[in-house]
Amino acid sequence: MGSFSIWHWLIVLVIVVLIFGTKKLKNMGGDIGGAVKGFKDGMREGGEAGGPTTTHTTADPKRVPGETIDVQAKEKERI
Repeated sequence: MGSFSIWHWLIVLVIVVLIFGTKKLKNMGGDIGGAVKGFKDGMREGGEAGGPTTTHTTADPKRVPGETIDVQAKEKERI
């Protein structure tokens, strides 16, 4: 879409404004801005705390890493 001229972009903008209206676009912008701010705050807090250190060990030695419980249940049904 980078090859479109400014007139194409203006037409697209007018169509979007006609469909959504300016009030909905303002609300949408505020929602997206709040989500981005929350994401940044969460990333900042996660980085300061060092983040969780998880090891993928399980109590069941027969379980393959990445295998879900559903797979284990189906295997038990087959036996």
